[in-house]
Amino acid sequence: MQNEKAKREEKFIVFIISLALIGLMIENLLLGWEFWVPFISIPGVASLWIMHLLERPNYRVRKVYYFMFAVMMLFYHGVHKTSFVNLAITMALAMVVFSLLNHVIMLHVFLGEYFFLFLIHLLNLPGGDPISADKLTVSVVVLHVIAVLFVYFVCIRSVNSRMELERMNQEKDGRIESYESDMEDFLSNISHELRTPVNVVNGMSDILLRKSTNEELGSIKKAGLKLADQIEDIQDYIECKREKVLIEEDDYMSTSLIHDVVTVFRNMDNKKNLELVVDLDPKAPSRMRGDIKKLHKIFRLLTQNAVKFTRKGGVYIKLYAEPVGVDVNLCVEVTDTGIGMDWQTIHAVSNGLYQVDKKRNRSTGGIGLGLFIVYGFVHAMGGCVKIESEKRNGTMVRLAIPQKVVDAEQCLKAKDSFEGDLLFHVRPDKYSVPKVRDFYRSMAANLASGIRVPLYPAETVKEVERLCDKLNVKYIFMGQEEYEENTVYFDELSKGEIVVAVSAEPGFRANSGSSVMVMPKPLYAYPVIQILNEGRQASDIAQEGHSLKPEFSGVSALVVDDEPMNLVVASGLFREYDMEVETADGGREAIQAYRENAYDVVFMDHMMPGMDGVEAMKEIKKAAAEMGKKVIVIALTANAVAGAKEMFMKEGFDGFIAKPIDMAEFERVMLRELSVQKKVAGGDRS
Repeated sequence: MQNEKAKREEKFIVFIISLALIGLMIENLLLGWEFWVPFISIPGVASLWIMHLLERPNYRVRKVYYFMFAVMMLFYHGVHKTSFVNLAITMALAMVVFSLLNHVIMLHVFLGEYFFLFLIHLLNLPGGDPISADKLTVSVVVLHVIAVLFVYFVCIRSVNSRMELERMNQEKDGRIESYESDMEDFLSNISHELRTPVNVVNGMSDILLRKSTNEELGSIKKAGLKLADQIEDIQDYIECKREKVLIEEDDYMSTSLIHDVVTVFRNMDNKKNLELVVDLDPKAPSRMRGDIKKLHKIFRLLTQNAVKFTRKGGVYIKLYAEPVGVDVNLCVEVTDTGIGMDWQTIHAVSNGLYQVDKKRNRSTGGIGLGLFIVYGFVHAMGGCVKIESEKRNGTMVRLAIPQKVVDAEQCLKAKDSFEGDLLFHVRPDKYSVPKVRDFYRSMAANLASGIRVPLYPAETVKEVERLCDKLNVKYIFMGQEEYEENTVYFDELSKGEIVVAVSAEPGFRANSGSSVMVMPKPLYAYPVIQILNEGRQASDIAQEGHSLKPEFSGVSALVVDDEPMNLVVASGLFREYDMEVETADGGREAIQAYRENAYDVVFMDHMMPGMDGVEAMKEIKKAAAEMGKKVIVIALTANAVAGAKEMFMKEGFDGFIAKPIDMAEFERVMLRELSVQKKVAGGDRS
C-alpha cells in the first residue's frame, strides 16, 4: 500500500512534469516547432493527473508511465538545435526530480538519453542540427557534461543512501515488531499462569469469608480481585493490540449494565467521598443483544478511571439509546470533575501503557491500559469513542456502540395507575463542586421526562412546605444531609400520605418510629421507580432489580482438575448453590467416575497430564451416549486467550468459564445450560 510520503512525492512529480510541459508548449509555439505535438502532449499530461487522482493502475505501473512520459518530453525538447545549450539543465532537473522515486535505473536511462542527444548534435545525425566547434562552445560543452555527471553521481549516491536507510528502518521495525510480539506472548503466558494461583486465593478467601467476617480475609479478597482484574486487563490489552478481539453476543437487560456500574462503585474505597450519579434513560429498550461481558468491562474501566483521577466532586454516568433502523446505538457518557487531560495526553492514553500521573509520589494506581482497552473493545463492536477534556476541568468520555434490540419495551416505567407529583429536595450549596448539583438535576429531569411524571425541585424546606400545600405531592426524594437538617419535619411528613425517600450512605438508618424509606447511595433510577410503583411496600431496594442467587438443587456435578487446590475451591464455591459436587484429579479418573455416577454437569480443566480435557470430554460424552443419558460438559480453565471459548465450543464443550471463577458468569452459564433440563430453582439473571 502506498504511504503518505510516496503520495506527496508522486503529486510533486506530476506537478513538475505539468509545469515542464507548459514551458515546452510555449517554446514549441514561439520557435515554430512541429505543430502536432501539443495535440498529443496535452492529453498525455491530463492522463497523468487522472491516474494520480484515481490511484489506478497500481503505483509501480504509474511510476513507469510518468518516467516514460518524461523521457519522451526530454527527447523532443533536446533534439532541436536551439535546446542544445539547455540540454544539460533539463536533464539534470529530470534526474533530481525522478531520484525521489528511488530507482537507479531511471537515472541510468536519463544519462544515456543525454549522451545520445549529445551525439545526435555532435555527429550531425539525421534529425539533429550541427554545432560549431569553437573554443567557447567546447569549454561550455565540457562543463555541461561534467555538471550532468556530477548531478548523476550525487543522485545515485542519494538514492543508495535512502534505500540503505529504508532497509535499516525495515530491519529495525522488524526487530521492534518481533520484540513486541515476544513481549505480548510473554505477558499472555504470564497472565495465563497467574490465573490458577489467583483463582485459589480468591476462591479460598471467598469460602472462608462465608464462615467468618474477618477483616484480614476481606483485605486478601480485595487484593485478589484487584490482581485478577489486572491479569484480565493484560490479556485484553494483548488482544486489542493484536486486533484479535472476539465478540460474543448474548441477550441482556439494560438495567444489568447499571447494576454493574453501581456494584463496581460500591466495591471501591471511596475515601474522597465522591458522588456517583447514574442517569439511565427509561426509554432505552428493556432487552438488547451484544457482548455483555465486554460492556461490563468497559463500564468498570471507565468508572475506575473517572474515580481514580477525581479528587473532589463526582462522576456522572449517562446511558441512553439512539434508534438506528430497527436496532439502536447504545450511547454512554462518563463525565468526571477530575484533573482533566490535554490533547497530547488523550492521544497517548488511547494508545495504551501510558500513565497520566507519572510522579514517584503519584496518588493514582493502575497500569495504564484502561482507555486503550475501551478503544479496542468499542471499535471491535463497530462503535466509536470520543474524549472531551480540559486540564483541571474534568473529562467526558462518549461511546456509541451498535446493539440489536430484543425487546423494544422501555426498560423503566411507572405503572398506569400512578398519580400525584414528585418533589426533588436538594440544597444547591451543599456540593463543593457545582457540576455535581447539575449532575443530579439532569438525572432527575431525564427520569421524570422518561416515565412522564411531574417533578418539581425544592431547594429549601420552606419550598417543600409551599409545594406540599399547592400541589398533590405524593413522593419526596432527598439527600441524607437534607433529611438530617429537618428530621422531625420529614419524619412527621412520612407518617401521612406522602412517601419520603432518602438517598444515604451505606449503614444509614432513619429515626426510630419514622416511615422514611432509605435508598443506599449511589442514587439511580431503579430504586426510584420501585418506590413510585410500590410505595412503602417496596422492599429490597438495594437489590437493583436482580433476582437472588439461584439454587441448583438436585444437580450433581463432577469437577475435574489436576491441581488439588482448584478442586477445593471449585467444589466449595459450587456447593453454595446447593449442588452435589464430587471431584476427580485427571481425565481417566473423570471417565470412570462418570460411568459410575452419570453426573448432570462436568466441569473440565483443559491442560492435564496423561489425558487432556478435550479428549476426556469426548470420552465422557461417548459414555453418556452409550448409557442413554445427556451430560453437560463445561470447560473450566485458565486458558482465556482470544478464541479460547470458540475453540472449546467447537471441540464439543457445552459452556466455558475462565479462571479465576467469576460467580456471575458461572450463574449465567449454569442457568443457560440447565434450563433445557428444567432443573433450575432460581430465575433469569441476565
